[in-house]
Amino acid sequence: MMNKIHSIQSSTRKPNILVIGDLMIDHYITGSASRLSPEAPVPIVNVKNESITLGGAGNVVQNLVALGAQVTVAGVIGNDTAGVQLIEILSNEGVQTHTIIKDESRPTTVKTRVLAGSHQLVRIDREITDPVSEAIADKLLKELVNYLEKADIVVLSDYNKGLFSSSFTQKLIQEATRYNKRVIIDPKGLNYEKYKGAYIIKPNRKELAEAAQLEKVDSLESLQHAAKIIFKQTGAVYLVVTLSEEGMLILSESGYKLLPVKATEVFDVTGAGDTVLATMAYFIAAGLTIEEAGELANHAAAIVIRQVGSATTTIDEIIQDMKNSTL
Repeated sequence: MMNKIHSIQSSTRKPNILVIGDLMIDHYITGSASRLSPEAPVPIVNVKNESITLGGAGNVVQNLVALGAQVTVAGVIGNDTAGVQLIEILSNEGVQTHTIIKDESRPTTVKTRVLAGSHQLVRIDREITDPVSEAIADKLLKELVNYLEKADIVVLSDYNKGLFSSSFTQKLIQEATRYNKRVIIDPKGLNYEKYKGAYIIKPNRKELAEAAQLEKVDSLESLQHAAKIIFKQTGAVYLVVTLSEEGMLILSESGYKLLPVKATEVFDVTGAGDTVLATMAYFIAAGLTIEEAGELANHAAAIVIRQVGSATTTIDEIIQDMKNSTL
């Protein structure tokens, strides 16, 4: 497989990937807290630093950019300062943003975390999670047609923030299918029927159990049972279930393959699911099999969970991690 990876890396044509998803800003306020407020029993935070990064589907985008993909991102933001910041960050990453629609009726989703040292004191969410209007959804779909035609693969990053209504999700998948494009989905919520026609659906173990309406899936047999329920609902070709410290399981109607975890150290699993999604999309778009892409995604996840916060990785780092794991 190493020869295939080097061939992809040296190719002048990079995978063209369309990411459609819930876009948001992660806002961090960090400082120190050494005393309580006289007004209420809460810490007083003396602010030392503020920063913003992309959250939600934006993290998938940044993982794809780090791997070397050409990325177009589509979604809905508000007509506000956070929306301007989001577009600016994406543009600076070289990402195509013409398919991001502004909705005057809702704010750009912003998650503000207040930290004292490494301890998170509170999170403040500014968002509207009601479904986007039919008019906005239709406008977005019209904007996407040309980009669907050019994409090597389509990624749906669902964070349950109102973009992926059942009707809009089905229209998206049907339009992608019309252009013979495979759709890879990171799902949220309990209604997996809206993902009907997907190529890959990538839940974690807990999400799979909830969607299949099972109390838990803690064995291979129960995972296969849950997968059968989802296959019946969606007709998906594959389910890729991330299993935290156990790695990931690739399931089809005819069988499965378990890929053990590659991580030797775990500091922070934040964003690891986005890294798995992006890595699989990138390498499948580049021509690898789902098993090969899953193996590489396992290495990519191992790299990012050794770092604190949402992180990305590169093909060089994945190659090095593969070499290290064979020593």
